[in-house]
Amino acid sequence: MRRYETIVIVDPDIGEEQRAPVFDRIRELVPQKGGLVVEFDEWGSRKMAYEVKKKKRGFYLRVDYCGSGELVNEMERQFRIDDRVLKYMTILLEDDVDMDAIQEKMAQASKAEEAQAVTEAPAPAAETAAEAAEAAQAAEEAPAPDAEAKEAAEDTESAAKKEDA
Repeated sequence: MRRYETIVIVDPDIGEEQRAPVFDRIRELVPQKGGLVVEFDEWGSRKMAYEVKKKKRGFYLRVDYCGSGELVNEMERQFRIDDRVLKYMTILLEDDVDMDAIQEKMAQASKAEEAQAVTEAPAPAAETAAEAAEAAQAAEEAPAPDAEAKEAAEDTESAAKKEDA
């Protein structure tokens, strides 16, 4: 089995609801032909180096997958038929790949992403009912700010202003 990378440029003027079937077709086609999608990377809308079908921008997609030449042929046939696809290009990354090693790397990458998501998860914002009640009670029992101290601070400030004038 070989490892390929295909870059697809889709019309940027179509909405997400029209773009999704193109991407879903790729996701379905690879396993149907006995392949494995390693990475499905949407780059988003970008400016192209030159106009293609009178479009200056395109929605880019990079698909890294393992499969046979038959899969690549079928994929490119689908792209030629579909008017939403402006351009595509497939390159061979590796001639002979070890599928088990790739699946293992994918599993490790997904575990690392999950671990990162857990560490970046926000701390629980809601306290337990008991903790909330204790905090409210402590706030009620706290002494009120001393009104006399406030008045004294204001008097010193106004006296300093009078001296400056």
